[in-house]
Amino acid sequence: MQTALKTERLRMSYEEFLKWAGEDTYAEWVDGEVILLMPPKEPHQTIVGLLYFLLQSLASLREQSKVIIAPFEVFLPSRPSSREPDILVITGERLQNLSEERFTGGPDLVVEVVSEDSVRRDRVEKFLEYEREAVREYWLIDSRPRHRGLSVFVLEQGSFVPMEENDEGWFESRVLPGFRVKRAWFSGEQLPDPASALHEMLSPELRQRLAQRILGGSTL
Repeated sequence: MQTALKTERLRMSYEEFLKWAGEDTYAEWVDGEVILLMPPKEPHQTIVGLLYFLLQSLASLREQSKVIIAPFEVFLPSRPSSREPDILVITGERLQNLSEERFTGGPDLVVEVVSEDSVRRDRVEKFLEYEREAVREYWLIDSRPRHRGLSVFVLEQGSFVPMEENDEGWFESRVLPGFRVKRAWFSGEQLPDPASALHEMLSPELRQRLAQRILGGSTL
């Protein structure tokens, strides 16, 4: 998630926050306090761009699947809080909670990219909020140079538990079948090329379907 701007705290109600925040405002609202966010840095955006490309490529092949990139509000009633996840994935019946302005409740899958100033917010505060709102999968990618890596949590009996890699080193989504990544992609200094990552991620059958849909039958 984008880093928080170190500035004077703003206190207001949620209704006041909605009137105050513009379409281009980088801010979240928690417990009556506005958290202003700095525009993200290039490493953060590169990671978000890669994951959005992979997720959207798969979602385009499936009905009742939508991928949304920040800034877009997710209102979590249980705290309450207004968050802007880096990426959210919504499927099936949860799509009824999506409006033009926001998504209300827990998305099926949330991605947050951890930055220097968002460690507690992403790994503690949002972790608990997303768990309480029954987010089915929480994908955390750490973009900090000395902490690069990937953690994935799945909801089981109301609690997040770590997802384990399979025997081939893949973390495989249950929310969006076919979406899978490797820890090594995010552990080094260089991310994989998006097209190469997509080719490696997709099964031959999905590669053929995507080629037919997007490239008119060409092979990926």
